[in-house]
Amino acid sequence: MSIATLVREDRNEYIPHDQLFKQLIHTFFDEFLEIFFPEVHKHIDFSCIKPLSEEMFTDLYEGESRRADIVIETKLKGRDTLMIIHVEPQSYNQPNFNERMYHYFSLLYNKYRKPILPISIFSYDENRTESNEFSIDFPFFHVLTFNFLKLELRKMNWRHYIGSTNPAALALLSKMGYTKKEKVQVKKEFLRMLVKMEIEPAKSALIYNFFETYLPLSNTEEDELMEQINRLSQDESEQIRKLPKSLWEKGKEEGKEEGKKEDALEMLKEGLSIKLNSKITHLSKDEIKELRRKL
Repeated sequence: MSIATLVREDRNEYIPHDQLFKQLIHTFFDEFLEIFFPEVHKHIDFSCIKPLSEEMFTDLYEGESRRADIVIETKLKGRDTLMIIHVEPQSYNQPNFNERMYHYFSLLYNKYRKPILPISIFSYDENRTESNEFSIDFPFFHVLTFNFLKLELRKMNWRHYIGSTNPAALALLSKMGYTKKEKVQVKKEFLRMLVKMEIEPAKSALIYNFFETYLPLSNTEEDELMEQINRLSQDESEQIRKLPKSLWEKGKEEGKEEGKKEDALEMLKEGLSIKLNSKITHLSKDEIKELRRKL
């Protein structure tokens, strides 16, 4: 996440969007492609998945640095040629984003010299249509057209995924197109799906923490949720009540702390002062000094 993003969010408790999406997609990469990009999924050889090191790009427009968090090397089924899949989560409206995607594509291709499939996940709350094409034209000649796949979460109907056993879809219910009145119902269906999903506790915690970050309920909404859970069958209601909430909250806090430290390190690399770094990330000055010693 760039400095500009952190300042722009200006909240009492910032959300490390890049870190959350990075964890989710890396953990459930197969499932993410399967549910949202099935035409891609059926061609990928998932026995050859290799996450690559994070890439730092200098933004040509504002001079800031930005991290390409999700860069994965793989192969197509039946072929030996390696390819790169670059997934770019976008948590806020950004002018000329389509051109920036081409910039990232160019830099990745220049480094790896392999075919690249670019994908963008638009996760902000605005219900708008984003361009997934960038072109360079002259009146006398067409130079290029660059396209990338896109996933506009706010435009997706959460009801289409009720009953899904796909963990990526389950987590991303929290960013789909529900109304304010539907929040409680979305969480109830999320919990019903979570307890039915046979998945190891650590991954369940990741899904739960992601969902809770983006779909928090007020006390009144939580009371309404419990009323709805009580109206479920006794067996289902008891399963939901058995969810170890203390574990989720512990994991949530640990995830936030890790995200803060990663962002603080990137800002130190960019030369941001310890004082401003502390103000943005809410880490203590001593914590940031310790991180600086590790650089």
